[in-house]
Amino acid sequence: MSARLLLLLLLLLPLPLQGSAFAQARAPLAALAPADAPLVTDLSAHLIAITSSFTGTELLLFGAIDEPGDIVVVVRGPSGSTVVRRKDAVAGIWLNRRSLRFDGVPSYYAVSSTRPLEDIASPALLNRLQIGAESLRFRAATDQEEPQQYRAAVLRLKEQSGLYREELGVVFLGPKLFRAEISFPATVAVGTYRAEVYLIRDDRVIAAQSTPLFVDKQGLEQEVFDYSRREPAVYGFIAVLLAVAAGWLAALLFRR
Repeated sequence: MSARLLLLLLLLLPLPLQGSAFAQARAPLAALAPADAPLVTDLSAHLIAITSSFTGTELLLFGAIDEPGDIVVVVRGPSGSTVVRRKDAVAGIWLNRRSLRFDGVPSYYAVSSTRPLEDIASPALLNRLQIGAESLRFRAATDQEEPQQYRAAVLRLKEQSGLYREELGVVFLGPKLFRAEISFPATVAVGTYRAEVYLIRDDRVIAAQSTPLFVDKQGLEQEVFDYSRREPAVYGFIAVLLAVAAGWLAALLFRR
């Protein structure tokens, strides 16, 4: 009997450890809201398939709340490095003279809310949660003068390309149900995205949820991409041959 009891204890031992690991994995979210937070959300799709005919798409985020408050939706794309170059006039010609690289820049960033962010939360809370493009924390690769100008250029270029956006796009369909449409341009990057939804009241996060979103290439584009990674030399050689063939064919047609 003692041996069976010992075996049972050994089988049950990993359970608390698994629960602890699960709690640690969800620690950032649990720090924002209790486990029984009155907020339920989901996406209309969790996968965006990029094909040759992909010109952008829109996803629907919907949810329900049990307590009053403002809803803020934040969608973040995979982070990477971005280089900003500054041009100066040299002998009447504009040339790239200086540059600055930022690390930890989200490839995509969208914020949708029920009201303007400054009316929902204080700057301290927005900065802590990195809600709003101005609250994003970019890391400059090197110390250089006027980093704010380069940072402003990053935000401006991202906004012009449709990769960064802020709008009052959360609409309540009743006292509890809400929805928000999220737009993705054709230049959206491949990777794992995260849709965060916050229920905020009196400058305090009442509840929060995070939902994964995946952007991936499908079909022929995915096969070509995978082959270029497996055989980069062969892929480059084929690309050069196709370029030469296309140039020769164009020259032949225009000659006639």
